[in-house]
Amino acid sequence: MSELEQIVRRALAEDVGGGDVTTEAIVPPGAQGLGRIVAREAGVIAGLPAARATWRALSPKVTLRARVRDGDAVERGDVVAEVRGPLRAVLTGERVALNFLQRLSGIATLTRAYVERAKPAKILDTRKTTAGLRALEKAAVRAGGGMNHRFALDELILIKDNHVAAAGSITEAVARARRTHPRRRLEVEVRTPAEVREAVGLRPGIIMLDNMPPARLRTAVAVVRRASPRTVIEASGDMTLARVGRVAATGVDWISVGALTHSAPALDVALELV
Repeated sequence: MSELEQIVRRALAEDVGGGDVTTEAIVPPGAQGLGRIVAREAGVIAGLPAARATWRALSPKVTLRARVRDGDAVERGDVVAEVRGPLRAVLTGERVALNFLQRLSGIATLTRAYVERAKPAKILDTRKTTAGLRALEKAAVRAGGGMNHRFALDELILIKDNHVAAAGSITEAVARARRTHPRRRLEVEVRTPAEVREAVGLRPGIIMLDNMPPARLRTAVAVVRRASPRTVIEASGDMTLARVGRVAATGVDWISVGALTHSAPALDVALELV
């Protein structure tokens, strides 16, 4: 069973419980139905595979015919997809399928807004995702035009302030990491000009400038560019839509935004039976 199927089955078990008693009482077993998923506001769609998998898990006879693809922009009133098949299954799966679409489309929509304001810098997500839904939420970020930072802790060595505190210094933390994982890509988080100078001398693949105002970011970027032109420069911390354009103007390569997955408002979509 794929990860998506497992996620869908857990969601259905949570929502349906012992059975959809309302639908079973009202809808005859053989009834067929057609519903349209309609956008009630403008945004970017994501989550269609999860919606399709939801109805398929309830009945292989339910088909979802998408009118758009993940990553497509829609306007209010646009038909996103049509759902056809046994009406009981269509109605029972409605809430779970729409939950996926609303949540993931909300992430894609917010990501697209950040991407447009941050050009030419790249927008990345973080690990601040909903437990169990990381794969879907990171796919939604990609649908919105963003990039994924590490998916899990085993993908990249990222030395943050608490690691530095545990090791005693950035230099010692980097030395320990390189002794243990000499071939892993390495990123170091810094917060002060002194830490920037210490980190850049160690030549990590990525330097993260955390919670710096634009003026300090601009100075830090200049320091890193002169000392290590190939090092990727990432900015993070309090990345609001109002601020991200000013941050991008400092010359950083990447901007990581936790809000993409922890604070994105759901996009309003609905199922309307024909």
